[in-house]
Amino acid sequence: MPDLLAPYAAYPEKSRGRLIFEEKPQGRTEFQRDRDRIIHSSAFRRLEYKTQVFVNHEGDLFRTRLTHSIEVAQIGRSIARNLALNEDLVEAISLAHDLGHTPFGHAGQDALNECMKSHGGFEHNLQSLRVVDVLEERYGAFDGLNLSFETREGILKHCSTRNAARLGEIGERFLQKKQPGLEAQLANLADEIAYNNHDVDDGLRSGLITLEELSSVAIFSDHVKTVRKIFPGISGRRLIHETVRRMINSQVIDLTIQSTRNIEAEKPENIDAVRESSPLIAFSPEMREAQLELKQFLRTRLYQHYRVTRMSAKARRIVSDLFQAFTSDIRLLPAQFQEKAEGEGDIMRVIADYIAGMTDRYAIREHRRLFAVEEIPL
Repeated sequence: MPDLLAPYAAYPEKSRGRLIFEEKPQGRTEFQRDRDRIIHSSAFRRLEYKTQVFVNHEGDLFRTRLTHSIEVAQIGRSIARNLALNEDLVEAISLAHDLGHTPFGHAGQDALNECMKSHGGFEHNLQSLRVVDVLEERYGAFDGLNLSFETREGILKHCSTRNAARLGEIGERFLQKKQPGLEAQLANLADEIAYNNHDVDDGLRSGLITLEELSSVAIFSDHVKTVRKIFPGISGRRLIHETVRRMINSQVIDLTIQSTRNIEAEKPENIDAVRESSPLIAFSPEMREAQLELKQFLRTRLYQHYRVTRMSAKARRIVSDLFQAFTSDIRLLPAQFQEKAEGEGDIMRVIADYIAGMTDRYAIREHRRLFAVEEIPL
């Protein structure tokens, strides 16, 4: 693999290593080991029942955090191959980037952050790192998954200076205003491509937005016209799929071309030079403007749709009620979390860990167990 990688890519044999030393893996690279550990983790499996926009029980065809993460990994690997970057590292970061998300998407995160406001707050990127560093319990020699520095660097996309100051080496770039490696930059934008375009698909499938409304957005309008020209009379799901896949492809191509230009202009000699430079993985100004228009449309027409707003209000209430119940009486927590709360001393953080780890349907059931008057099976 090293012969196929650009000099500024992340080389597994040059990794900054793991928090706990381990012998090198046999038959796979350090980043492949990271990917495998993520896939086999409990937190990864739970993503199947955590939502993107729609609550999990509302339909089997809407995207979940799991399907989204797989889509991000696929987009990221394609672009990484084009740029001669490390595909395995991009895949590992992509699969792990949402491990810390709460149930009910951003509504759940906002509610939990509000609950934790006086206790350090809650942020899903930081929680994803906490999952892989501390919360997973799979190995006898260490807590968490003991991932390589480069994978952990990519998982932590955003971080306040307050939190960065207590994270040690992994938080230094936020204090020193440096960049992560190109693989981390790429995974971040692959995430953006995936959720924008797939929210278009899910929004149309749900009926909350229409083709006519979306035709006011240039990037959608241009591609839907092309599809109708190539396939006269096309309609329904075929029209939507053909349009969305062209939207994704155009962004992948644009990102590849613009990033190549940026890299050629900067000429980084290695990954350390990348970290000292400005961001190099980027869209063209024209594509960035088109994406901004699409984001604004989704925000006003989909995310703020009254049905989504109602769903979000329910989600925030469930999360807030659960937090208040557990903080009022930790005996309401499952036994293993009571033990953690008593052992670690940081009761609020343990409660936040418990709630953040819930799937949508588990959180709904737990809320009913605690608050419903009718008889609910334990």
